[in-house]
Amino acid sequence: MKNTRNDFDPKAYNPRFQKSFLAPKYWSTWLGILFAIPFSFMPISLHQWLATRATKKIMSKTRGQAHRARVNLTHCYPDMPESKREIIIEKMLVTAGTYLMRFPLLTLRSRKWLAKNTVVHGLDNFTNAKDAGENVIFLVPHTWSVDVFAMLLASQGHPMCTMVKSQKNELSEWAMSVQRKQYGGRLYERAGGIKPFIKAINGGYTGYFLPDQDHGPKKSVFVDFCATTKATLPVMGFLAKATKSKIIPLWTEFDTQTGRFIIDAYPALDEFPTDSPEGDAIAMNQFIEHCCADKPEQYMWNLKLLASRINEKNIYK
Repeated sequence: MKNTRNDFDPKAYNPRFQKSFLAPKYWSTWLGILFAIPFSFMPISLHQWLATRATKKIMSKTRGQAHRARVNLTHCYPDMPESKREIIIEKMLVTAGTYLMRFPLLTLRSRKWLAKNTVVHGLDNFTNAKDAGENVIFLVPHTWSVDVFAMLLASQGHPMCTMVKSQKNELSEWAMSVQRKQYGGRLYERAGGIKPFIKAINGGYTGYFLPDQDHGPKKSVFVDFCATTKATLPVMGFLAKATKSKIIPLWTEFDTQTGRFIIDAYPALDEFPTDSPEGDAIAMNQFIEHCCADKPEQYMWNLKLLASRINEKNIYK
């Protein structure tokens, strides 16, 4: 199904190619892009082998990705043996490395390739809601293949919208936006506020919302997450009410053996929103906990998930 609608929105985030991208300051980025394109077509066995080698070096460092993951997992699973936490971190980094080396394929290959290499469970939870004329917002935790399902739906003609945070490197940001919007859809920058995102959903777009990062104590509520507390955006309930949407939890996986993407679309949260922002935040965190219990290596434990603390200094130092 071809996408013939007009996705332009003056309030959407629409990075454009600029002549300044040809300046020397961006040459290293261009070299990286030019190298990544042919390299992404190499066998996945090579990507996995290289990711495994790189993981060993990353895990030997006392700062950076592995360190943040260790801090997060120690707070979230204090009773878990350290050896098991280390296994999770190792698998997570191998998953990340293998996926990132194949990341350009999402742009370079066809929509048929994307459909062939994506396994979707529970798609009817989405299609039944749309067939009934209901708005839908996907609740999407930060896993490594987080963008894939939105791209798949967009490639099949579904109007999608999401919110993003722009990167410092403007060339990388432009390239990322090209990939995300290659099948249509709208991006909204978080700094521009949530109203344009709500308007798009009320206009028939399906929302794709990633609310699980730490956005600071002023915007968050502190609620349970695993064995600790986490500054959590209490916005999902507000979005559900403002757009009269079904909230469908989503979990995306990347199989490092086959290169396939596995999507689990769960039934809509029928008792959502709850009676309070805190209740909404807890419901969201409980879903992420449930998924992490089975596939913890898919989650981005390297993020500063617990940066905001109650009466506690920076735990990542």
